Amino acid sequence: MPPKLIIQLGRFVWTTMWRIMMSKLAPRDASGAYTRPESQFRDRIGSENYPAASGRYKLFVGMSCPWAHRTLVTRSLKGLEAAIAVSIVSPSPENGGWILEKPEFGCSTLTELYRLAKPGYTGRSTVPVLWDCETNTIVNNESSEIIVMLNAELNEFAAHPEIDLYPEALRDQIDRWNLKTYNPVNNGVYRCGFAQTQAAYESACNELFTTLDTIDNTLEKNRYLCGDTLTLADIRLFTTLFRFDAAYYGIFKCSRRRIQDYANLGAYVRDIYQLPGVAETCDLQAIKRDYYGNLFPLNPGGIIPIDSDSQNLLAPHNRDRIYA
Repeated sequence: MPPKLIIQLGRFVWTTMWRIMMSKLAPRDASGAYTRPESQFRDRIGSENYPAASGRYKLFVGMSCPWAHRTLVTRSLKGLEAAIAVSIVSPSPENGGWILEKPEFGCSTLTELYRLAKPGYTGRSTVPVLWDCETNTIVNNESSEIIVMLNAELNEFAAHPEIDLYPEALRDQIDRWNLKTYNPVNNGVYRCGFAQTQAAYESACNELFTTLDTIDNTLEKNRYLCGDTLTLADIRLFTTLFRFDAAYYGIFKCSRRRIQDYANLGAYVRDIYQLPGVAETCDLQAIKRDYYGNLFPLNPGGIIPIDSDSQNLLAPHNRDRIYA
C-alpha cells in the first residue's frame, strides 16, 4: 500500500475514533457545538423533605472540577466545614467516570451513588453532589443552586453567618453577571475544548474572549463584579479563571490570551485566592493531572505539561485599593 494511502487511511481511522469518543464525552448539536445536559436533581435544603441540619448533608466533589469547586469555596467562606462533610472523587481514565476515594453507602463509583439515589438512573453522573445521609439520596447536583443554599440555608451552623454572598440589594446585578458569564466563560471554555467543527470552536472562542475583555474593563474600577462586595457571581467566575492558564489555555485551545496577561483579571484571581480559606480549596496539580491525563480524545498521550506557578497566586494583588 502506498505511504500516502496509509497516511490517509490512518487519518480516517483516527478521525472516526475521535468522533466516537467525543460523542460520548461531549454531546454536540448539528453544527458541532458542545451542548451541556441539564442537571437532574433539583431539590433544596430548606424544603419540606430536606430541613436545615448540621451533619445530615455532605458534598461529593472532584478537585479538578470548576462546578464542584464553587461549592467548596462557598462552604469555606461561610465556615460550614463542621456542618457539611466532603468526600473526594477522582476521574478514572479506564472507564471515564468518577471513582470515590473510599467506598461509601456501598458504592465505589459516582455512577453507583446516583443509582442508589435513583434506581435505574442512566443519565450523567457529575459533581458536585449534595447528598442527604439520612435518606441516602441526592438532594441536588446543580452547582449554581447548591451555592445559594450553602450561602443562606445553614447560617445557624455557620462559623461566618454574617457573610452574605447573595445579598438582596445586589441580587439583580448578581443574576445579570451570572447570565453574562455562564455561557461565554464558565461553559464557554468547554464549548471551545469540546467543539467538533472549526466554526463552532471559533464562535465559542471569540465569544469567550470578548466577554473576558468586558469583565477586565469592569474590574478596572471595581474590586469585584458587583463593586466592593464579593458575591456568588465572583465565586462562579473565579473557579473557571483559576483553571484557565493551567488547563483551558492549553488543552481546550483557549489560547488567545492568558488570564495573567490581562491588566486586571490576573490580580482579581489572586485577590479571591488569598481570601481566608479559599487557597485550601484549590489544587492546581489535580487540575493539570485530570484535564491532561484523563481527556484522552484531546490529549491521547496523556502528557501533563510542566510549568511553574505561572499565576503567582501569592503575589500582591492591590485590589483592595479599588472602590466602586
